[in-house]
Amino acid sequence: MAFALGPLARAQNYRVEAFDSIGSTNAEALVRARAGERGPLWLVTDLQTAGRGRRQREWISPRGNLAATIVETLDVAPPVAATLGFAAGLSLEAALQAVSVEQRMRSGGSASTSFLLKWPNDVLADGKKLSGILLEAETIGGDLAVAVGMGTNVISAPEGTPYPATSLAALGITAGAGDLFMALSDAWAEFRGIWDNGRGFGEIRSRWLERAAGLGETVSIHSNGAPVEGIFETIDDTGCLIIAGHDGKRTPIAAGDVHFGSAKSSGAI
Repeated sequence: MAFALGPLARAQNYRVEAFDSIGSTNAEALVRARAGERGPLWLVTDLQTAGRGRRQREWISPRGNLAATIVETLDVAPPVAATLGFAAGLSLEAALQAVSVEQRMRSGGSASTSFLLKWPNDVLADGKKLSGILLEAETIGGDLAVAVGMGTNVISAPEGTPYPATSLAALGITAGAGDLFMALSDAWAEFRGIWDNGRGFGEIRSRWLERAAGLGETVSIHSNGAPVEGIFETIDDTGCLIIAGHDGKRTPIAAGDVHFGSAKSSGAI
């Protein structure tokens, strides 16, 4: 499949290298960084055979789905680089909205699909997982190489996943992986610019919260210990999820799996 950058990405001197198939775009990105690649470079395919999600979970990506990684070196501390994942979420949501609107205009329909951002790294459609983000970083020669992988179920979604999953095809959106990537490359150029090496995270945070799934509702966070339950109040200026407990205590959560509703009703226990 042919992949091309959008006009904004081209104007900002992004590059793209497409693969007929590859094990993992994130793994290849870090190999390139160790060999001296400074980016910004997109590595993209519609057939990823050994993809990974958070916590080393397998990311199944058959032919026709989109796997794309942007790699570049940054002069920021690792905790600042971690907030780039929220810019990635906004980029994916904007790209998905763009192909959805185009589909609606072509078909003459009026129904629209709702895309929401699930902390810390998923995009949901109709409450089901559509896209996922994996951010990896490595210090190389004094610089921080960052690979931001973004995968979307375009033609099919995996079964038997911890959360229900869906695809663009199942939503009635006929855009291909190439169409979505072109929109994504431009959306990334925009939101990466707003993020501005962390200086613009306040704006990114504000926009992310406007699109957040479960905000103001009861959630349970399952990590290595007992679930933490409370009201999803906000995310702080480091990207931590802030949970307001029934006792009024506000707890920052740095990592974990979010389940909507109480721990008992969501199956998080």
